[in-house]
Amino acid sequence: MKLSEPASDRENKMKDLLIIGAGGMGRDVTWLVKRINDKCKTWNLLGFIDDNEAIQGKELVGCKVVGKISDIEKFPDAYVVCSIANAKVRKKIVERIKTDFPNQKFATLIDPTVEMSDYVEIGEGAIICAHTMITMNIKIGNHPIICSGSTIGHDTTLGDYVTFYPNATVSGFTKVGSCVELGTGMQAIQEKTIGENAIIGAGAVVVTDIPANCTAVGVPAKPIKFSAV
Repeated sequence: MKLSEPASDRENKMKDLLIIGAGGMGRDVTWLVKRINDKCKTWNLLGFIDDNEAIQGKELVGCKVVGKISDIEKFPDAYVVCSIANAKVRKKIVERIKTDFPNQKFATLIDPTVEMSDYVEIGEGAIICAHTMITMNIKIGNHPIICSGSTIGHDTTLGDYVTFYPNATVSGFTKVGSCVELGTGMQAIQEKTIGENAIIGAGAVVVTDIPANCTAVGVPAKPIKFSAV
């Protein structure tokens, strides 16, 4: 397995961590952090970062909202991870952070139950949840969210900011473009391409290539609408 963080940052020591986004996925990530720490003490979770004024200073699932994105500079040694499930929104937030804080470090969080071969490349900022299966010769881009129970078949390539909702499955030699969202329980057969910014509905079955910038649903999955880039 190849991670984007240098080896010196993967030493067995606690590192400060901020979770960007205090919504449902963010709260799930607090559990992911606990599961990682139960296996090996790795992350000192400082709290949530969220621009919602109404929740500043509040504690959610035992984790406090410690500021807005502009407050990241108050935590110069902390890693961040963006837990916003919406792929396009996540991209905008990460790009804002990189612009405002060009030296910011991004965490990669992988649940201890994830099964993964040694032939997987993972970019920075990844969130990979429990009981996910990632097989051989797979390239995963930056800042993906892969929810619990998902499966990624051999020789698959995922672009940046991809979201797998729970139990999404893609078979071997699949190409998934950047900012794609794969709905809960969807399936894609082998050797298919899903274009960037596409949304695949829950339970859909992809048996043909899916064009970019569309929403596709059904069995078999077919585009029902297209969106502007």
